Amino acid sequence: MPRAQRLWRFARSGSGVTGLLVVVLVTAAALFAHLLTPYDPVALNAPDRLQVPSAAHLLGTDQYGRDTLTRVLHAGRTSLGVSLASVAFALVIGATLGVLAGYYRGAVELVIMRVTDVLLSFPAILLAIALLAFLGGGFRNLVLAIGIVYIGPFSRVTRSAVLSVREELYVESSVAMGSRDWRTMLMTILPNATAPLIVETTLRLAYAILAEASLSFLGLGAQPPAASWGQMIAEGRRYLSLNPWPTISPGFAIMLAVLGLNLLGDGLRDALDPRIRD
Repeated sequence: MPRAQRLWRFARSGSGVTGLLVVVLVTAAALFAHLLTPYDPVALNAPDRLQVPSAAHLLGTDQYGRDTLTRVLHAGRTSLGVSLASVAFALVIGATLGVLAGYYRGAVELVIMRVTDVLLSFPAILLAIALLAFLGGGFRNLVLAIGIVYIGPFSRVTRSAVLSVREELYVESSVAMGSRDWRTMLMTILPNATAPLIVETTLRLAYAILAEASLSFLGLGAQPPAASWGQMIAEGRRYLSLNPWPTISPGFAIMLAVLGLNLLGDGLRDALDPRIRD
């Protein structure tokens, strides 16, 4: 399908365009958080603790007097940063394994797919918790734990895409012309198998945000005073009866980010799948 036609199909997708706008809005708010509010996200201000929304604090303040809106915006940097880094890690490793399995088949495919089956046999959040218990906390280990969890889905999706194109004439022509295996896989097969990977990436980003929020809620993610959406919910739930905004606000931010990514994924799927007619 020509690139112009794919762009046109995506532009006609209401869900895709809406999801893209939401993702851009959430990302921009996180990147420019320091310009959008005048408050320090970690500075304590005891006299202003647990205030309800007002002109000075649009979403109120938390139990330490910190501006909730500022915390939510800065927490977006942590949550989105972890999700992007972990999905990028899983994409590189998973796609590499999937291409090798789909191209070579035989023993290589058997070993890779069995390792993938082992990863997929564990519930994602439990496997991430187990990895963090072994590796310890911190940004790098959190990225590594979530990334390892999602290697399996990426390798399976890539393998399926490679199997669907490896017998095409242009691949056979590349092999017949003496192209090396790595060049055939990288330059011929992989570019024609990217459509499902693009869609899978958007969906895994949404799952990674939820995984990071869950782990932070359990105390295995970002540590105070750094802000993350899951950690804010965990801290604010103790004061729901006094001021629910420190809990509602990060929850709404998670919902908005995940919704945007899911809508974007639906739009990309409709635009990139040639079986879907206009």
